[in-house]
Amino acid sequence: MSSTRANYLVGQAADFVVSFALLAAAFWYDHSQPLASALVVLLGLFIFSFIEYAFHRWLFHGPVPLFEQGHTLHHEKPLGYDSLPFFFPPIVILLIAGALALVLPLGIALLLSGAIALGYALYGFSHLVIHRRRFNHPLARKWAAVHHVHHHHPDKNYGVTSPLWDWLLGTWYVSRSKVR
Repeated sequence: MSSTRANYLVGQAADFVVSFALLAAAFWYDHSQPLASALVVLLGLFIFSFIEYAFHRWLFHGPVPLFEQGHTLHHEKPLGYDSLPFFFPPIVILLIAGALALVLPLGIALLLSGAIALGYALYGFSHLVIHRRRFNHPLARKWAAVHHVHHHHPDKNYGVTSPLWDWLLGTWYVSRSKVR
């Protein structure tokens, strides 16, 4: 884990660069089916939404000390810059792209891994913004509040970018006043 602002910001930039590079490579390789490409990108974002939920619920709040301890720091200091070394997520994404290329056509593997990488980059950026900005728009305030609830009820609201898996898997926070 790293706690420096520079690592955090370089990591954010690297995540977006890798996602855009993979998506650009996919479109350069095969841009003959835009609708199919768009559907693969949406599938990749959907897959990432589950990865986000699963990692947060079962690793960051789970039995693996390395992940749990790092995430506990975030709960203790939500404005801190605790993150993985900036180069680690891009390396993992490139390994995923390589593995997908072994079992899928190259264009689809690049699109899918690029979309998963984009989901990860958007997740990281969203999480940063949620903790550092006060929103004026009611929908944005509600979106941020869902994650802030997680900091008070750590067994609820694991999704940062989407509540979909919390709804489906029963970890959505429902206040007692709404249950009565």
